[in-house]
Amino acid sequence: MADDEDDSLNEIAHALIVTNLDIGFFDDDSRKEEFEAAFRSYDSDASFNYLKSFRRARVNFTSTESTVSARLKYHDTELCGQIIKCYFAQLPMLMSNDNLLPPKQEKLFLISPPSSPPVGWEQVPESEPVLNFELIDALARLTPDREQSQNGGEIHEVHPPSQTMPAIVVHLCEDPEGFSERPMVLQTRRPERM
Repeated sequence: MADDEDDSLNEIAHALIVTNLDIGFFDDDSRKEEFEAAFRSYDSDASFNYLKSFRRARVNFTSTESTVSARLKYHDTELCGQIIKCYFAQLPMLMSNDNLLPPKQEKLFLISPPSSPPVGWEQVPESEPVLNFELIDALARLTPDREQSQNGGEIHEVHPPSQTMPAIVVHLCEDPEGFSERPMVLQTRRPERM
């Protein structure tokens, strides 16, 4: 039971945020001395940070026990002529390294990791692209035959016929009449300024 209490006390910051301070408080040294004396009765080594634009003060203690005692005493009580509120300062969040790290930088040709990879996903290095030399050769030999098709376009035989496969022939079409002529686009008139 005592260990549970110690763990819960360790989760509390060693500082209080005091709110509802009057704006005149920050310029009055006697009220500041009264304020500091009240909190130093719980911890003689307490330090103070005044945040005038927020009308707040931060009181830093050396132990959690003194922080808790001061908060219990002064929350919703009158001090320096005003009712103040005391809140525990928030502890900084500790970031763990349990998050999925980005993949190692390797040369990737086509593949990219998914936007949200599942846990345990590993990047597979991709091999270099396979070059199909037959296809490159066929494209390089792609020259138009002088024979004209019925509509006047050129004929390209991409793959010659064999006993088991038909030929692959590409017929190029001519541009339709009026294709090169562009219609005149009228520009919309700008409205008059008032």
